[in-house]
Amino acid sequence: MRIFIVIPAYNEQGTIKEVILDLKKHGFYNTIVVDDGSTDNTENEVRKFKGVILLKHIINRGVGAATKTGIEAALLKNADIIVTFDADGQHKAEDIKKVIKPILKKGASAVIGSRTHDKNMPFIRIIFNKIGNILTFLMFGIMVSDSQSGLRAFSRKAAQKIKIKCNGYEVSSEIIKEIADHKLRLKEVPIQAIYTPYSLSRGQSLGKGVRTAFCLILRKIVG
Repeated sequence: MRIFIVIPAYNEQGTIKEVILDLKKHGFYNTIVVDDGSTDNTENEVRKFKGVILLKHIINRGVGAATKTGIEAALLKNADIIVTFDADGQHKAEDIKKVIKPILKKGASAVIGSRTHDKNMPFIRIIFNKIGNILTFLMFGIMVSDSQSGLRAFSRKAAQKIKIKCNGYEVSSEIIKEIADHKLRLKEVPIQAIYTPYSLSRGQSLGKGVRTAFCLILRKIVG
């Protein structure tokens, strides 16, 4: 099975090296990093790794657009399974095996790594997560435990069906919508996140949440 890891990255020079090393340590060598218009040294850090595919957006378009670019590239590389993975060091590469297992065993075509069981999850993240789950349910009629997780896996057929139109953080809820619309077999598996001051600064905030809500409403209207 050709498993490709897609990493959207924007100004992640401080973490992207360790993220790629962790992936290689656990046997994941087919990696696509989408540099989403970074203005720091992210590109040069990625270029240090032989075999890592680096794609670049000239300007910062958002995590949704970078995710779309990465998934499309993985499909062109004939990926059998595509995994999305955050660049801020929040995820553990060892959890990828948990996330892809239901697909390998034909029990699901889309899998979300759920952080909700993690007792170390900061309170503010719990609140933003619950809001995201409720908003996703109200907009698209599907309830999941961690709609905002960046660690996901898709079979090739599922990835081909999912159409990403949102550019920003609303992509997480949009992916849930696409899973529901195409009646893909969805499964959630528990994962453990690594919370640092840096990774917490890179996630959702009140301002980003408001923009996300607005974009989801717009996505609901335009279809």
